[in-house]
Amino acid sequence: MAIGGLQIAWSVELSNGSPYLLGLGVSKSLLALVWIAGPLSGTLVQPYVGIRSDRCRSRFGKRRPFMVGGAAATIVSLMLLAWTREIVGGVGSIFGIASDDKTIATAAIVFAVLMIYVLDFSINCIQAAIRAFIVDNAPTHQQDTANAWASRMTGVGNIIGYLFGYVNLPKYLWFFGDTQFKVLCVIASLAMAITLAISCATISERDPRLDDELEVMESGVIAFFKGLWRSIYQLPKQISRICQVQFFAWIGWFPFLFYITTYIGEIYVQPYLEENPNMTPEELDALYERGTRTGTLALLVFAVATFTSSVFLPFIVAKSFHSESEEPRSITPFTPVAVAPRTPRTPGGKTPRTPRTPKTPLTPGGMTGTGDYFGYRPTRSEQKSQSKRSFLQRIGAFLRDPSIPWLTLRRAWLLSHVLFALLSWSTFFIHSTRQATILVGLIGIPWAMTNWAPYALIAAEISKRDNIRRGNILPPNTAEGRALADGEEEGEGADQAGVVLGIHNVAIAAPQVIATLVSSLIFRALQKPRGTVGDESVAWVLRFGGLCTLMAAYMATRVGEEGDDEKS
Repeated sequence: MAIGGLQIAWSVELSNGSPYLLGLGVSKSLLALVWIAGPLSGTLVQPYVGIRSDRCRSRFGKRRPFMVGGAAATIVSLMLLAWTREIVGGVGSIFGIASDDKTIATAAIVFAVLMIYVLDFSINCIQAAIRAFIVDNAPTHQQDTANAWASRMTGVGNIIGYLFGYVNLPKYLWFFGDTQFKVLCVIASLAMAITLAISCATISERDPRLDDELEVMESGVIAFFKGLWRSIYQLPKQISRICQVQFFAWIGWFPFLFYITTYIGEIYVQPYLEENPNMTPEELDALYERGTRTGTLALLVFAVATFTSSVFLPFIVAKSFHSESEEPRSITPFTPVAVAPRTPRTPGGKTPRTPRTPKTPLTPGGMTGTGDYFGYRPTRSEQKSQSKRSFLQRIGAFLRDPSIPWLTLRRAWLLSHVLFALLSWSTFFIHSTRQATILVGLIGIPWAMTNWAPYALIAAEISKRDNIRRGNILPPNTAEGRALADGEEEGEGADQAGVVLGIHNVAIAAPQVIATLVSSLIFRALQKPRGTVGDESVAWVLRFGGLCTLMAAYMATRVGEEGDDEKS
């Protein structure tokens, strides 16, 4: 549940962060650089939290202290961000500076940007801890299911966040604040506190004080980056390939997540600007606020589509890992089995042959007779009845296991990248908010896979390796598998949940710096002043992102699947 509460806070920042900063006076080109806070914090914070939580030996668990600390910092930064104008104006009034002075406006921008950085660092802290919390507490064969539920809770959080974002909240929840953004921040803070408390109270972590003693770790920034680089170099091959896919995929996802509300808002305001190109600043603010609400409605549709996909897709995608109780053990010539003495009744044993019955005209299939006794043929109505039963049996089998055998998790993930690229380039044909809303809803399908597939694949790999090391499951018949089972693998500690998920987030966050810089260049070249007709700079940023996901689709072909070790 905690990941659902976190997603509500994340959805508030995604849907209302850009319009809020633009309202404070931040330009689009500067806005792109402001959002570098996300990838920067992901690159630095998640690996650090992952490494530290892996080494944590608190009586409260490995992950709980970081979850609670990150949530507290997130709530504080949300509140300060929402009341930026009041806080900066109040401090300015102490020194006799008027509220409409340019100094106050500049200080408000600086303070808001600072709070965005604090918020992103805090969110990454709690996210790293929650993801590792899931891996630690689910067995190997349930990692797909656990991460599917995490994806569903993310979808629920998105729906709640975007639904509240569309409603005129100050009209109904005036006691939380006098603006939409203030009320949203209060709701997000309450949701995070409640869901986190439930998760921490109901799930018991393994006591980390019972784990093996840790080697002394060097302290300092340089030592941290040296250790991080060593862990990246020693990553298991499967996890390394997943991270390579994520590198290219998130160059594409970053522009969509941060600018789609602005994109739909621009489409919304175009006809009004054509009708009245000389609006006052107050009229423009009101118009763009309605555009933001329209964009938030599209994100609500996106959230519903994502949630629906996250519920439906895990049923049709084939499982990536089966427990031994689910999967019959295959018998090979080298499989040790108990051998029973063969008897005439033993399956596979030799049975005495009896003389064949000589054929007569009355023998079924005999020389001249029709053999009607044993050669009975059902009537047409009976054939239809049998066919109907066979069809119902097939339906029943499908309902028991609706998964499509060839649609593995890796293949579904690959196809989702291709779909996202096609939808991003369809912006050439989008000319109304209704069309844009449908487009955003369809993008919910690949987003559901992005929230599920890489985490499930990584979690299954981490859990499988840990269980092989503990002797709970048999290793694959490879040199690496035997080394794992014997505790002699290279890069010991490089496949711990916190370290791996932290490095995985580096693969997500670092490419966003590339996306941010390219987006900033596109905005600088194509953007028009606020309130001007024909600004398509955001659409070109989205198309650039779609192009990058095609490379992610190619890289996904190199990701392994369960059973590949035995085949190679």
